[in-house]
Amino acid sequence: MKTPKPPAKDGAKELVGLLDASKERPPLDPSGVELRIGILLWPRFPLLSLAGLCDALRHAADIGDQSRQVRCSWTVLGVPDQPIQASCGVEIPVQQSLSSHHQFDYVAVIGGLLPFMATVDRRYNGFLQEVAAAGTPLIGICTGSFALAQAGLLQGKVACVHPFHVNDWKKMFPAQAFATNADYLFDGDRITCAGGISIIELATELIRRHCGPDRAAKVVHQMTVSQRSSTHVTRRHALGYASTENDKLRQAIMLMEKNINTPLEIAVIARLVETSSRQLERVFMAETGTSPSEFYRNSRLKYGRWLLTTSDSPVSAIAYECGFADASHFIRHFQQLYGVAPGRLRRAVLAA
Repeated sequence: MKTPKPPAKDGAKELVGLLDASKERPPLDPSGVELRIGILLWPRFPLLSLAGLCDALRHAADIGDQSRQVRCSWTVLGVPDQPIQASCGVEIPVQQSLSSHHQFDYVAVIGGLLPFMATVDRRYNGFLQEVAAAGTPLIGICTGSFALAQAGLLQGKVACVHPFHVNDWKKMFPAQAFATNADYLFDGDRITCAGGISIIELATELIRRHCGPDRAAKVVHQMTVSQRSSTHVTRRHALGYASTENDKLRQAIMLMEKNINTPLEIAVIARLVETSSRQLERVFMAETGTSPSEFYRNSRLKYGRWLLTTSDSPVSAIAYECGFADASHFIRHFQQLYGVAPGRLRRAVLAA
């Protein structure tokens, strides 16, 4: 598994140039477009969700900051001459009409304020049914998961729901499974996202899957994710963007990265990626040379090392953030892996 490494002394533009020039994974599609997303906006949708999705795609799509739709494309779909108003009052025009003839890798629904959900044009739901019947994966962003559930398109799936909307979800869909301990969830051909800045994390993951880790790394760099925030994007930036063709391994690593401070049991991870613990062990040993539990612990320690060198948090706080019960366990495992105590490493970095 390879991770793009930025030059130690070059500036921001040099790093972007390095990522743009990466030959790790050239475009697979002859047209050069590797990720196509059609976007449906529900009335009074959150503008941040649209902006986060489109901005992540535009950074991945082209070299530098040119923003051409080269390796990624995105299109707002809807009824012509019927712009959609965001919750902040800004209106977004429709770029293409609803048609099942459009070829998209995903169709994303960005839901709106719940009181306005029923005011959507009925043609939107008909279009979603056609898209689902054609086998195109659907994404529900923010209350877009509500829109998918109302259309009967989340049956047998688990939806990612923002904690603010949990009671609304329970009231509207009492029999529908949901989760709140993630920023987004992949469940077969249905993907749901809590909304807010979580859309950047989801967009980055889609870009990594379709366009490669160099494109994903560029998104994180260009969108200036704060190193102080303990988000999945930050952790991916700290841990690097591992590339693997094994879908089970990729899903398992993503779950580990998203659950650094509250580690999951390996048996739980295996169940979530729909495999057995024994099979997951074989995949990890074949691909990484380590067991799942060792890979997980080393990832947490790697994140701890990054926090030691980029923050002034005490070792005890870092140990907790990396999922260790106390500082002594963190220190012991850290020294075993890196051959130096955390405090000594920090002092060496500060003295350099």
